[in-house]
Amino acid sequence: MTDERLAREFDEHRAVLVGAAYRVVGSVSDAEDVVQEAWIRWAGVDHEEVRDVRAYLIRITTRLALNRLRQQKARREQYVGPWLPEPIVPLTTDDPAAAVELADSVSMAMLVVLETLSPLERATFVLREVFDLPYDEIAETLGRSEAAVRQLAHRAREHVHARQPRHRVDRARHTELTMQFMEAAGTGDFAQVVALLAPDAVLISDGGGKKTAALRPIHGPEKIARWLFGVMSSNPGFELQPAALNGEIAFVAYFGDEPDTVAFIQTSGDLITELYLIRNPDKLTTVPARHALD
Repeated sequence: MTDERLAREFDEHRAVLVGAAYRVVGSVSDAEDVVQEAWIRWAGVDHEEVRDVRAYLIRITTRLALNRLRQQKARREQYVGPWLPEPIVPLTTDDPAAAVELADSVSMAMLVVLETLSPLERATFVLREVFDLPYDEIAETLGRSEAAVRQLAHRAREHVHARQPRHRVDRARHTELTMQFMEAAGTGDFAQVVALLAPDAVLISDGGGKKTAALRPIHGPEKIARWLFGVMSSNPGFELQPAALNGEIAFVAYFGDEPDTVAFIQTSGDLITELYLIRNPDKLTTVPARHALD
């Protein structure tokens, strides 16, 4: 196979591979590094033995991403405060139904849940629940027996389902609540911010030691509102704007043209149950500049 054909075939699946790696490692830069390493592996295999190129590349990429996730352990242990995944621009596909599934599997809420799984459970969940690979192929990918993989998949699925909201709202309502919260925060409406939060709401913020962030989760509507308005009052130049990230509408606090904070919400019923704020500038490199939003 010529180098040109190899590259063309790989590039056809690059977006899917970045998405697979990102779901495992939660980092855009690490995902891109993993895909680059997958390309090197792809260029050196016997392509006559590859029956399904897409499935084969997803397996290679997920295995490499699993190795990268294990290497991240020491870095995560030294991280200042909570660690949240990086925001990512929407993953694209020509299939509308597939687009919805892709969006659900890279939502910030889903990625936060995946962070609580073991590395093997996380890789198994991605390969099985997102890409629907057969158990025997997953077992070969992870170097485990098929029975062990089925057990990993069962545990991961139960854990993820247990962390899902009891009363899920549709995408339109989720967007509406996000916009309402953004407007209330942007106009300084303390009472409305509190009213939109569930009694057991929690805020998790990730500053990585480089921006103001709570070192522990903040619980309760009034405490969350006080903390949010405290941060905003010390940064009076903030401009809040909605943006499509991780397959959903988030809102971004801009200083001039540059993103300072990205906020995602999780909802149950008509209330916001969780707020995720990413402030570490190292994690905002893929967020569009203010002028690019239109």
